Parts: sequence; structure tokens; C-alpha cells
Amino acid sequence: MRTYLDFEKPIAELESKIEDLKSLKGDDNSVSIGDEVKLLEDKAKTALQETYAKLTPWQKTQVARHPDRPHCLDYIKALVEDFVPLAGDRYYAEDMAIIGGVGRFRGRSVLIIGHEKGSDTQTRLKHNFGMARPEGYRKAVRLMKLAERFGMPIISFVDTAGAYPGIGAEERGQAEAIARSTDCCLGVTVPIIALVIGEGGSGGAVAIATANKVLMLEHSIYTVASPEAAASILWHDSARAQDAATNMKITAQDLSAMGIIDTIISEPVGGAHRDRTAIMRLAGNMLERALREFDGMSGEEIRRARHDKFLAMGRTL
Repeated sequence: MRTYLDFEKPIAELESKIEDLKSLKGDDNSVSIGDEVKLLEDKAKTALQETYAKLTPWQKTQVARHPDRPHCLDYIKALVEDFVPLAGDRYYAEDMAIIGGVGRFRGRSVLIIGHEKGSDTQTRLKHNFGMARPEGYRKAVRLMKLAERFGMPIISFVDTAGAYPGIGAEERGQAEAIARSTDCCLGVTVPIIALVIGEGGSGGAVAIATANKVLMLEHSIYTVASPEAAASILWHDSARAQDAATNMKITAQDLSAMGIIDTIISEPVGGAHRDRTAIMRLAGNMLERALREFDGMSGEEIRRARHDKFLAMGRTL
């Protein structure tokens, strides 16, 4: 059953009527309702297009968090052949919030790192809602160094509200682990392509998204802090999250204009969750195109290009 967001209620009502009419048609073939169904389908399509053509930053935040939105494991399943997961940080434990492993993407061996939120209650708890602990970022460092050793490009799927803020994570050096992962991203001599598929929250996202190319889905967000956290800091009122989202420039369109990200990937009308096949194909094509840009470049050229990219941010603002 499709999940609708608050601002999608008019669309939900139209699509509900369509389903009701279709069920009547199945029960009684003598009832001619085809024209009415077609009319309602056209209205629903138009309403969906008009709604998604003018989403506010807060509405985009809601779409980025949609429970049916494809997650990291969905992209791996659709795009990566012979994926072999690799676990553990070799210091403390395995962190299921960050998925890592090797596989083949369109004919080339790659290393995959990504946040996994989970798709139902059981898997969300298992993956800690995509919020990684220090061992997750230390695993990421281990795998990035492995990729460098074997000359494999790195593809990262970013989808987290932020790193896990629990006491245990802080005791085990959360900030240090994030910093070392970010530093490792800057230092490796293989290409890194990051794709923000949902939320790109705070240092928890930057730790695996300090990449040669940063791509974003059209209705994803990328932010220094979640709108709720920013509202709590600025106004001591998390209820003002909508104001924070509007003022923080967190959408793909704003970030592209500022040069923070490189490419926006268009989503199917209504969001990535409405047509998973289409978004997987589009994402795969853009990832392949981004990787090809670094064919023939030396490791030092790749590292220097990434380093210069981040040093240049903000200079022309």
C-alpha cells in the first residue's frame, strides 16, 4: 500500500477513487467506468506533476525521508553484480549502519560503501536507521584503503540523518572516526563518486562523501545538520524545522548553484519511490559517466583533483 506525505493528500484522494472504480469494474463488467477512470488518472497525473514542480525545501526533506524511498541495498542489488559484503573495523565491532563490499559495476571492479536505513521496523533497528557509530567509519577507512591497494574506484551511497549521537559512540571516539574517514577520502588515489540518495546529514555524510564527484537525486537533501537540530540550535525550538530547512540551502538545486555538488539526477515524477526501475537506470548511467571522467588519470592526479575541488568551495560565493 502506497504511503502518502501530508502535502500529497489531494493526490491520495484521487488515486484512492481510481482504485475504488477499478475494483467496481472488476466486479461488474456491465458498468462502464473506463472514461471516468481515465479522467481521474489524468487529474492525478497533473496534480502530481504540479505538486512536485514546486516543492519547498521542507517538502523535499519529507520526500528524502519517504519510507518507501530506495535505500543503499536496493541500489546495490540493482546496479552491482557479484557483490561481496565485507564486515568489521578490525578494532571493535561490525556496524550495520554502513554497508561495505566489493563487486562489479558495468564491467569494472568497484568498492561500495553506503549508509543503510532499513525498510521496515526490524531492518531499521538492525541498521540503526542509517546512523553509524565510530566502528562504521573505521570500517569505511579500512575498505577505502583496500580499494586503493587494489586500484578499485569507490562508489558511496549517502543516506543518513547523521552519525549516531549516543554516549557509547562518543566514548569510542565518534568525532575522531569521522575526521579520519574524511581525511582518508581526501587522501586515497582512486576515484570516489558519491551519490546522495536520501538524506546527507552532517559529518556522518561527509565522512564518506568527500568525493571527486558528488551527485544528488533531485529530491534529496544535503545539510550541515538536520532541520530539526538546526531549529533547536538557532531558535531553541525543533518545531521550527520548516523555517530551518528553508533558510539552510539544503536542496540539490541550491547546492548545485553554490558548487557544493556536481550533478543533479532527475527523479521520476512523484519521487524515486514511484518508479524504482527508472531511478536505478538513471543513477547507474550517471555513476558510469562520472567514473569514466577519471579513466587514464594517474592516482596523484585523481587525489589532487579531489583536494583542489574541496579547497575551492566557497571562494566564489
